[in-house]
Amino acid sequence: MLDKGRAEIAGTNGEFNYNCPLDQHIINFLGFDPEALHEQLAASKGDGEILEWINSNAKHKRSPWEIEQWSDFQQRRGPDSDAETLSFFEELLSKFSKTREDIKTWADLLDLDDHVTFGGKA
Repeated sequence: MLDKGRAEIAGTNGEFNYNCPLDQHIINFLGFDPEALHEQLAASKGDGEILEWINSNAKHKRSPWEIEQWSDFQQRRGPDSDAETLSFFEELLSKFSKTREDIKTWADLLDLDDHVTFGGKA
């Protein structure tokens, strides 16, 4: 989310959008204002400064075990089982490969996207 925000500010985000539906998971988990975070990014703050800002401004103060469980779940989270979400996931995946049956989670898809975008083969 931070990289997308910085890219949007620089005008280099391409098809990636800050505050997209994927970003809503972290926004809701921590309870912060994405526009206020965007202002912090526009002020050229580094990741450490952004973390301090989030810790100070999040409505939901999470304990380490909550963060760990949430992060683990997000790493394993696949597309919801409704037809629209499954189709969207398959459409995104098909941009990179028609044969990759190992891509099952959103994290897998994002990793593949990064790999291919920066010159790797699907």
